[in-house]
Amino acid sequence: MNVLKSYLKWLPLLVAVFLTGCGSISTLGKLEDGAGAEASKMWDRWVDSGGDIAVATTWERKVKAGVTVADIESVFTQISAERNMKGVGELPLSKELEARTGKKQKFLKVYSYCSPETARMMVDFSPHMGAYLPCRLTVVEKDDGLWIYTLNMDMMVKMGRKLPSPLKEEAWKVRETIYIMMDRAAKGEF
Repeated sequence: MNVLKSYLKWLPLLVAVFLTGCGSISTLGKLEDGAGAEASKMWDRWVDSGGDIAVATTWERKVKAGVTVADIESVFTQISAERNMKGVGELPLSKELEARTGKKQKFLKVYSYCSPETARMMVDFSPHMGAYLPCRLTVVEKDDGLWIYTLNMDMMVKMGRKLPSPLKEEAWKVRETIYIMMDRAAKGEF
């Protein structure tokens, strides 16, 4: 059964290749090593979520009980400074909604970070990557507490066309920084 399950994971990719012909086969040779495995993980998350593409393309962490928004923001600031990521904006959505409605809202805030040099290299490689800029972390208050969400940056570094050096190394640094920011902030690790 496990063998069948592992083969079924590749079925969507194989069907796509079969249906689109030689163009797909040619493209597969241009992808990063492990792209298929990463696509399979995303496919599984998409299926498990009932087709929610946002679930398939993001990472999330439940914030440990007792960790406050101020703690999270401190960790974001500390790690971004340590790893040379520039804070480029915040969008305090819950405060804006409170101002508009006059009613208390659950916390919702978007934090944006960027490595300008890496952003330039990435957009030069693929102008469409500009749609993913800047990197964002979002803190969301739900009934069970705070959560942190961010884009699954493995799509950028593991799934697409092979990134040339030094872009690949710089993109990996950005990916690691955002992941560490999310992970450590959720744990309240300064």
